[in-house]
Amino acid sequence: MTADIVWLQDDLRIADNPLFHFDTAPDQLLCLYVLDQHWLKALFQKEDASRMGSARLRFIWQSLMALRGELLKRGSDLLVRIGSPDQIVGDLAKRLNVRSIRVRQTAGVDERRYQAAVRANLPASTELQTVESGLLLASQSLPFASHDLPTSFSAFRRQVEAQWSVPSALPAPITLPPWPDAPRGFPALQLVCEESASWQPDARQGLAYVGGEEAAHQRLEDYLWHQGGVATYKQTRNGLLGAYFSTRLSPWLAQGCLSARQVYGEVRRWEACHGANDSSYWVIFELLWREYFYHAARLEGVALFGSRQLPAPCANFNAWRDGKTGVAFIDAAMLELKSTGWLSNRARQNVASFLVKDLNVDWRLGAAWFEHCLIDYDVASNWGNWRYVAGVGCDPRKDRYFDVLKQAEHYDPDGLYVAHWLP
Repeated sequence: MTADIVWLQDDLRIADNPLFHFDTAPDQLLCLYVLDQHWLKALFQKEDASRMGSARLRFIWQSLMALRGELLKRGSDLLVRIGSPDQIVGDLAKRLNVRSIRVRQTAGVDERRYQAAVRANLPASTELQTVESGLLLASQSLPFASHDLPTSFSAFRRQVEAQWSVPSALPAPITLPPWPDAPRGFPALQLVCEESASWQPDARQGLAYVGGEEAAHQRLEDYLWHQGGVATYKQTRNGLLGAYFSTRLSPWLAQGCLSARQVYGEVRRWEACHGANDSSYWVIFELLWREYFYHAARLEGVALFGSRQLPAPCANFNAWRDGKTGVAFIDAAMLELKSTGWLSNRARQNVASFLVKDLNVDWRLGAAWFEHCLIDYDVASNWGNWRYVAGVGCDPRKDRYFDVLKQAEHYDPDGLYVAHWLP
């Protein structure tokens, strides 16, 4: 009998997940998620904050529980382990003598290193298959080679939009191959991190995020079809308060509970009913930004991080992350980030610019703190956006600067956002 392993990472969904579509289905299938133990280690020396904060870990665990429910409906199950991914995947592959290990292509350096380590230690009879997943466009359909990626997003968008065709999202499989003779299930969150199990977002958050594929599609349907938010997205996207000024889909996209093609297809369906406009295009425009950062991260490799050896936190950084800079607009945003695990795009740009340009703090400290806090952390988008603000990496410019007092006057003229978080 043949057996395969589907090694899930940031693709915690059944529908539009090519890992669950086989040219020749195996007789048995083991679905595996490994939480890298390094995510639970300290972000900075002599501090307790881990690389993955409570908000994201809680969201991931909710997503895993929801995914397991969908797998059980289809005759399968989910195994979750904590440790070194290459060792856990490699040991299972050898124990089960699997035909193949299927895993998504990733932009993350650590994830690619684990995949390479697994491949290097597999027997000749076992294949590691990396599959593109979660993107709008297949890499082979891009009008340039990966090493010729345009150096700016604008050039990337122009070339892509000149001749693009987005494939339709794949349907969810009705059934899956049965489980092999192997362990099932996963530990309770409190056994992984007691703090994450008890963590609750601040009640003042604009939207209560719940992990999982079903919750992702409920949000997409609500935003597009019930609230009609896509009709005015371009005008409202710089908002700061509430549930509907933005799509707020980023956590589900980051953890793969929702794919870019699913969002794209639903927006195009909305346009077919209501007509396309600048706002509906702008939602797709944002998906292209996400696409660009993905390809840039794969090309840059470890250079994406500047240096993996982070400098020690300084007084200015500590004041910034604790929301104690004395600049109310910045402090309100940093409190929202720390209390909810999410922050609007406008607020993210302001706090990033303020840290780098006004406080003269190394941008990598800010990117690492966002990595800790955000439930929608995505290695390519997070580190790519921070490099962009800092004026390094792709499209480097040193004059990107946000005057936060003018920004506050423009986007929070009545001080409602500040008052919401700093009463």
